[in-house]
Amino acid sequence: MNSIETIILNFSEIRRRSIKLWSGIPDQYLNWKPDEEAFSIIEMIRHVLEGEHLYHKIIENRGNLGDYQSPWNGLEYSDLKKELDFAEKYRGDFLNMIQGLKASDLNHVRIERKEVGQSKTLGDYLNRIAYHESVHAGQMLDYLRTAKIERANIWD
Repeated sequence: MNSIETIILNFSEIRRRSIKLWSGIPDQYLNWKPDEEAFSIIEMIRHVLEGEHLYHKIIENRGNLGDYQSPWNGLEYSDLKKELDFAEKYRGDFLNMIQGLKASDLNHVRIERKEVGQSKTLGDYLNRIAYHESVHAGQMLDYLRTAKIERANIWD
């Protein structure tokens, strides 16, 4: 397995576990949140899905977001299936972009985010994207524990 295949496997495995986790949440809890300033469960799911698209655009533009407009702007929150269906095209585009990379791109392409003082190699940046979703999976597990909602076993 080469480095690009490993990255794709990692993104696929993280998303598989996220979907397993999210799918176990009863619909009546989608608007639950631990406090007024936190994301609700459905907002966190959307944040993960939308965030991946944002990161994809950051990579495409080598760090410059310009006048980025999210396709999720103005979209009402719904249920998990609708959220995943809406994100499916963007997920495919993201994975296709990764599959089109050369191994050398991971070390030689730089993502320069001047507004946050960040300069990272593409390989590093891709790992940060994967980490973002993983962190929110852990956060969601805590939400479910706090709300006393049964949690799917994502450690298969």
